[in-house]
Amino acid sequence: MKCEFIDAAKMKEMILSATQFLDKHKQAVNALNVFPVPDGDTGTNMSLTMLAAAKEVQGARSDSMAEVVNALASGALKGARGNSGVILSQLFRGFARALQSRQEITTSDYAEALQAGVDTAYKAVMKPVEGTMLTVARVTAEEARKIAREQKDFNEFYKEIIKVAKRVLDKTPEMLPVLKQAGVVDAGGMGLLYIMIGASHALKGTFELDSTMMVTGSYSVAPKLEVQPQEDIEYGYCTEFLIKNLYPYVEEGDEENLRERLNKLGDSVLVIRDDDIIKVHVHTNMPGKVLQLGLRYGELSSIKIDNMREQHRHINEIGSEESAPQDDAVEKQFGVIAVAMGQGISSIFKDLAVDFVVEGGQTMNSSIDDLLKAIEKVKAKEIFILPNNGNIILSASQAQQISEKKIYVIPSKSIPQGIAAMLAFNPDVDAETNVQRMTAALSSVKTGQVTYAVRDSNFDGMSIQKGDILGLIDGKISVVGKDINEVTRELIDNMMDDESEIITLYYGEQVSAQDAEAIADFVSSRYPDVEVEVHFGGQPLYYYIISVE
Repeated sequence: MKCEFIDAAKMKEMILSATQFLDKHKQAVNALNVFPVPDGDTGTNMSLTMLAAAKEVQGARSDSMAEVVNALASGALKGARGNSGVILSQLFRGFARALQSRQEITTSDYAEALQAGVDTAYKAVMKPVEGTMLTVARVTAEEARKIAREQKDFNEFYKEIIKVAKRVLDKTPEMLPVLKQAGVVDAGGMGLLYIMIGASHALKGTFELDSTMMVTGSYSVAPKLEVQPQEDIEYGYCTEFLIKNLYPYVEEGDEENLRERLNKLGDSVLVIRDDDIIKVHVHTNMPGKVLQLGLRYGELSSIKIDNMREQHRHINEIGSEESAPQDDAVEKQFGVIAVAMGQGISSIFKDLAVDFVVEGGQTMNSSIDDLLKAIEKVKAKEIFILPNNGNIILSASQAQQISEKKIYVIPSKSIPQGIAAMLAFNPDVDAETNVQRMTAALSSVKTGQVTYAVRDSNFDGMSIQKGDILGLIDGKISVVGKDINEVTRELIDNMMDDESEIITLYYGEQVSAQDAEAIADFVSSRYPDVEVEVHFGGQPLYYYIISVE
């Protein structure tokens, strides 16, 4: 049966059908990911984005094309996760704009809308890479305009554009060497193909909505984390401040003496010197003595003392709601949002004056909506966002554009980079200076990660089997082995150079404190001139996150 026009009701059905089909095949898309580490997989991110869009579309009126496509664009944008999800949301954004004034659309209208989506997506990506889902979308849109001139029946039109998308997808390994080496096609492009195939089922009348899709297909933003019992808090006061206008007798290296003295008064000690400013952070039972020590070096500024035992009496769990400010909180000049997973890492960011920690990162890339909600909860005129993951930077940039507040995205790609940026943050200077300082700090640290392979792979000439232990340096695989401790030690050796001064280990939820201390002892004995710190990170999936400065 011919179908020469699509109305709002049919468009709605096509969107729901596409969502359901992609959700059922997301693991097939995930399997195409070249990089074998556990991260926010493309299929999962695209499916979550489509599910967010479909939920809004379900509530739209079936007699209004504008309302349906606007719901598609709005839901996808707010629910977009990872780079693939953000690109998908931009495709829908342009698509929706092109159909605003239509009540019924022809194949030519549809093809023009596809092209408008491609134009919007390419503008949103700073450096578009060919051989990805962008290429599949672009060539499909270009060919769709040609096909629409002759083909007025949507069923036949869709058959033709699906063939085009599949043909382009099959060519992606020739465009991206990393795909050819792994013997796979682009995962995002495959996701687009599944979306198109799913939409075609609605055209053919073979789509039946799975009533459980919106429930079983949804994912919680973050796992619940248990809070450290109040009685287990050895040092009750989180104390931090800046030492400015250092006295003339304070010399380079004197901050080491301050660090040693503070270690006797508490734990979680951080003493960072930047030119004529020293930043201090410590958990202690004697904040007064800590302040007295600081006064020996210069004038104190930005003093903040929090009673951690009192905080724990008023909360039941660590999570994003914990860090939400009260409605009557006074709006300050600057606020900071960080994305992180793991009880320990979240606590470290909060200790460094981060106002709100969005639970997310590897395997669960925070959505644009997650970030927008965090922005609304931070009572500040200007807000800095630390994505701490390369797959979240684009989402943060989109949140920056949508929010009415003044937002600055510091493009941190890892937890160590995010911590380095926070140590460079100074609430007493202007936003532009802070952006420069925080961005410059990203290059001052190397990031190491120890995790496991989630699939068999052949990457950069290395044969990797599922379950192998992987050591990464700044996102690139450096070590492959079978033993966590052996891989960690070799990874650290590969990270160290003559300029390395400080190495920090953040151990995950699957690593014992004893094992982490054993690694620290190895580093101390092998590199006696390097300062070694160990912190409980509590992050899932990654046995160690390592910072070398």
